[in-house]
Amino acid sequence: MNIVLGVTGGIAAYKAVALARLFVEAGHEVHVIPTADALRFVGAPTWEAISRNPVTTSVHEDVPEVRHVALGQRADVVVVAPATANTLARMTAGLADDLLGTTLLATRAPVVVAPAMHTEMWQHPATQDNVAILRARGVHFIGPESGRLTGDDTGPGRMSEPEEIFAEVRALLARPARVEPEVAQEPPAPMDLTAAFDGVPHSEAIGLAGGADTAALEGKRFLVSAGGTREPIDPVRYIGNRSSGKQGVAVAAAAAALGAKVVLLAANVDEAVLAEVAENPAVRVVPVGSAAELQSAALAASSGADVVIMAAAVSDYRVADVAEEKIRKEDSAGEPPTLTLVENPDILAELVHMRRPGQLLVGFAAETAASTDELLERGRRKLRRKGVDLLAVNAVGWNEGFESAENTLHILDRSGEVVANVSGTKQNTADALLHAVAAAL
Repeated sequence: MNIVLGVTGGIAAYKAVALARLFVEAGHEVHVIPTADALRFVGAPTWEAISRNPVTTSVHEDVPEVRHVALGQRADVVVVAPATANTLARMTAGLADDLLGTTLLATRAPVVVAPAMHTEMWQHPATQDNVAILRARGVHFIGPESGRLTGDDTGPGRMSEPEEIFAEVRALLARPARVEPEVAQEPPAPMDLTAAFDGVPHSEAIGLAGGADTAALEGKRFLVSAGGTREPIDPVRYIGNRSSGKQGVAVAAAAAALGAKVVLLAANVDEAVLAEVAENPAVRVVPVGSAAELQSAALAASSGADVVIMAAAVSDYRVADVAEEKIRKEDSAGEPPTLTLVENPDILAELVHMRRPGQLLVGFAAETAASTDELLERGRRKLRRKGVDLLAVNAVGWNEGFESAENTLHILDRSGEVVANVSGTKQNTADALLHAVAAAL
């Protein structure tokens, strides 16, 4: 693979040396593009020795090759590590007055950034706005982590370790292209939900005790998904999961209680669970079945939403060739059938990519983990992949999470910090999640 490694002017540039070595030792062609400030931290001879390629910051060198465009065009991935606050601002504005800037504009390859800066700079609204814009454009973020910074400072802003960045980039490069089935099942008819919130009144806000000022949610338009998708095998059978939809329905009910208008995409949720919101005029329930149906409904309705909360458990895979009739043992000659699976669309990533300015996106991560630390680390990895504003992480297993009246949520903000831990009924956890949404807004 052809990897372009952009290095910008932060003290964490020394870590990028180890990252470049990992890429080279894995057999990749590596071109390092430092900024002028980056060369004040690590010199060009180091980069050339590690990458085994010439290094320059200028668009005026190697002009016959049109290097300021060619590097980006040939790249399989562009990694910027460290990415300073200044770099993120320049990427957002599309500035291209050096080799790294022109390369970023010229490439159609995935772009991965590993931010590194002081906590105050990372948390500044200008930086967070830039991050949201870049994520919406499809830029992948790795980190930053919380830890020791330059001097005596500690907090979010520390660049992720080279080994973690290497692993994330390798996973991105190894991600297979979506395989389309030879005999594709009929896609669901697009749902006309472009005016999903029209005619949905907001109810009188009753408020929630404590926490953030949830009055900020009154009159907001919420798109919430709940339940679990089912991928048909034949007219009788399906691949599914154990999600009951109780958590997503509780979120919808809590949002309506705060005066919001809610469209609830209910994926195979029992009527007994939906009874909590069935009579509420502020909640419009839209039934969906498969991941494709959920995708169609979510993409159609999201443009009108102020807040999108994707609590549904979506199947990662579907059956490539759905049988038109029931698969029978008597027809199998004693051999069990072989099911070929193909990857389902990443609905949450699509919603992040098409988000409009000011829209807040919340994801869920249901994980099995041996400890809370492992659970949170898995959640942070998902947060980096998805680029959502908040991620609600919960442990699931044979006796927890799914099909249970209670839940435990660890709510992460987009920097990976835990902003709330809550256990109790799914109504309790829904209330806590909406406090976090109000604070984020």
